[in-house]
Amino acid sequence: MTVATRLIAESEYPDWLRALATGFLRPPVITDEEVAERRSGTDLARVRGAFDAGRCVATYRSFAQQLTTVGGARLAASAVSNVTVSPTHRRRGLLSRMIDADLAEAKERGDTVSTLIAAEYPIYGRYGYGPATTTVEWSVDVPRAGLDPRAAGPDDGGRIDLVDGTDVRKMGPELHQRLAATQHGVVDRGERWWRVNTGQAQHPGHAWTEPFYAVYRSPDGAVEGLLVYSADDKWGDGKQPLNTATVRDLIAVSPAAERALWRFVCSVDWITTVRSGGRAPDDLLPHLLPDPRAARIVTQADFLWLRLLDVPAALTARTYPCPGTLVLDVRDESALASGRFRLDASPAGSSCTPTSQSPDLTLDVRELATLSLGDESATRLAALGRLDEHTAGAVSRADLLFRTGRRPWCPDVF
Repeated sequence: MTVATRLIAESEYPDWLRALATGFLRPPVITDEEVAERRSGTDLARVRGAFDAGRCVATYRSFAQQLTTVGGARLAASAVSNVTVSPTHRRRGLLSRMIDADLAEAKERGDTVSTLIAAEYPIYGRYGYGPATTTVEWSVDVPRAGLDPRAAGPDDGGRIDLVDGTDVRKMGPELHQRLAATQHGVVDRGERWWRVNTGQAQHPGHAWTEPFYAVYRSPDGAVEGLLVYSADDKWGDGKQPLNTATVRDLIAVSPAAERALWRFVCSVDWITTVRSGGRAPDDLLPHLLPDPRAARIVTQADFLWLRLLDVPAALTARTYPCPGTLVLDVRDESALASGRFRLDASPAGSSCTPTSQSPDLTLDVRELATLSLGDESATRLAALGRLDEHTAGAVSRADLLFRTGRRPWCPDVF
């Protein structure tokens, strides 16, 4: 029988959730309470499924998102999530049909980019996505770090206070907005995000463990940082504490806040290991310690994947550190973002327009995505055979224009 891919109906949502659980290897039992809770945060106009004899066998969802590009401008993004294909229906092109339809709608809507977090690396490049940020997690051996336990508080006149989830829901959104205004790679957090991540709204059957919340206040009392962490309960045979603190979230809008919060979590009594959670690969953490070798990388991988839908809009929204011109011949098998574009960039502003001039560089849309937030080097891509230089010096010029002083960072899974 033909497997149909389409937007789902309201009555099909429970079956869609069951297929979602199946695809993610979770128990395929969905309660009425879970249906109601999930439905409240889902726009069915952007939920697709594949149906075989009336049964949902693949899932796909997108939603509106804002992505910070270099310089702080926000890009309209179509965020992709909840992508599964049941094991009985793999390799039949179901994802291709759903993602092609969704990307066409996103382009028609005027979205500049599409984003996703890839569970598996090989899947999304063929749809024009490229890895645009990297995530790193450190494990800090606290006793080795060399921190003075007698000087755990801020040394700048600020203070750290423990707060609760209610406080976080009040102060967190504004603090995150300040982070998003400066940190490229950050995606927005809506009101529902704060409710879910402070335990106010939870999926039935999913246990919630209340974390610890700490905020850093500057000397004038302004909240400039938020730390969310949990701790286990492990003791050695000699009755010595061997506990691990796991950072769930740490956002800071000033270096002072970042220093103070890392120092604080590394000074909590009984904590001998701190797991940093996902951070940017150039995070300050290791070098905030007297002995940076006490911080060991335990995870390093691609994270946010980006798909350009409007090349001129994406490239003119970001800032550039120096003047320069590049003619880019962009290849896109789906033709959503293909074309030849002239980028005229400068610190004062930029333009990107279609052109018939001879190209300086030829590259696939997915490679341009990896360059656009500054996390990748054109020189590396050229060495890998992923872009072609037609004008001498164009690769070096691209590195001067696209690379950034700090690497992009996306804190959130979605």
